[in-house]
Amino acid sequence: MKIAISIAVSTAIALATMQAMAQEKQQLAFVVNAASDFWKLAEAGVKKAQAELPNYELQFKYPAQGTAALQNALMDDLVAAGTDAIMISSVDPKTSIEAFNRIAAQVPLFTTDSDAPDSNRIAYLGSSNTAAGVQAGEIAVKALPDGAKCMGFVGFLGADNAKERIAGFRQAVEGKGIELVDVRGDDVDFARARSNVDDVLAANPEINCMVGFYSYNPPKIYEALQAAGKLGQITVIAFDEDPITLGAVRDGSFAGTVVQQPFEWGYQGMKLMAAYLEGDKSQIPADKLIIVPTKVIDKGNVDEFEANLKATLGK
Repeated sequence: MKIAISIAVSTAIALATMQAMAQEKQQLAFVVNAASDFWKLAEAGVKKAQAELPNYELQFKYPAQGTAALQNALMDDLVAAGTDAIMISSVDPKTSIEAFNRIAAQVPLFTTDSDAPDSNRIAYLGSSNTAAGVQAGEIAVKALPDGAKCMGFVGFLGADNAKERIAGFRQAVEGKGIELVDVRGDDVDFARARSNVDDVLAANPEINCMVGFYSYNPPKIYEALQAAGKLGQITVIAFDEDPITLGAVRDGSFAGTVVQQPFEWGYQGMKLMAAYLEGDKSQIPADKLIIVPTKVIDKGNVDEFEANLKATLGK
């Protein structure tokens, strides 16, 4: 009987110790702007960081839909559940300042991918979207020496990453005879992303260049051009590394794509937040911008890039 009681007491103590240790772990969250395969690389980066941060519990969160209201509600839920620091890709920075500042008053808040510089976030870690836009424009200039009329496609027209990429593209093509006539938004509605391209093909025969500013836009452009029998007739400049995009770059259907490093956002972002919670603020620069470089992928380097990508994802 004494042995049974002793075992029961020991088990209870062990369980209590385990629960206490679990409660002691600080929680870090990475919140994205919408459900997209693009974020798988960032999720892989968070997973790698988790292996190196055993005293933290890392979470990767998708909002139910890609809206600022649902993003902000998700952050409120995370804070209420005891999350200690958050990194987020803002859907709509202009309308989210109050919500972001409310969160930032409770836990350290960082941004990635799409910044909210007017908020009280600690720092931004991600691409220079303006520089990425310039790189996309340089692809266009090289591919279209005689000029062109381009149509752009993007998810959130109001997001900083979209506005900065568009501005960078326009900067690079200025004076080169290349005009970005307009940019169509789709709010990360994939059906709408496709129909936007179909509509342009039907109503704007003068368009001979298309730019997909979000990761899923180039594949939708590819689908529409393929269905219309116009692959190779319209020059396409892409962003990010969707398999369809890389295949189109390889076979010459796309002029090139500008790729980011979302794996590093996830990995470096979690390490950065952990260090900050531990009192190390040395990694925060004076301008609060931690830039992870972007790269142009064309026919000459697409095979090497895709091999490295598969290795990163463990495929």
